[in-house]
Amino acid sequence: MAQVLLFNIRGDKLRRIRTLSFKLGLRCVSVEPEDFSKTLGALCGRADEAADNGGDEAPVFGGEMLVMDELTPAQFHGLLDALRRERAAVALKAVVTASNSRWSAARLYRELSAEHEAMEKFKGKSIHRA
Repeated sequence: MAQVLLFNIRGDKLRRIRTLSFKLGLRCVSVEPEDFSKTLGALCGRADEAADNGGDEAPVFGGEMLVMDELTPAQFHGLLDALRRERAAVALKAVVTASNSRWSAARLYRELSAEHEAMEKFKGKSIHRA
């Protein structure tokens, strides 16, 4: 079933994302901090494979993250468009893949945070040499 996993999203933003997800036929799951060390596959209801957590030392994190699983292209684009339109943006977003399904939520958060930080450094700058 197509679903969205939400990490550290609360209050009005949580309500808006739940409503948007429901309208798109998506199951919406708020993941609790005690489950951040579980694999994405397990959180999505798949058999828990051997975890590849990349040395999780701190399985709990404080930032927001949204993880999409088994969305159709229409659901995927519909959700992203609706998040922008409703001003319910979440900076760290990912799709569950065969590669990352064995990662813990904490490992995915670390990877996305590092990518986001690298992208922010180049925001507004040309990557081409003059």
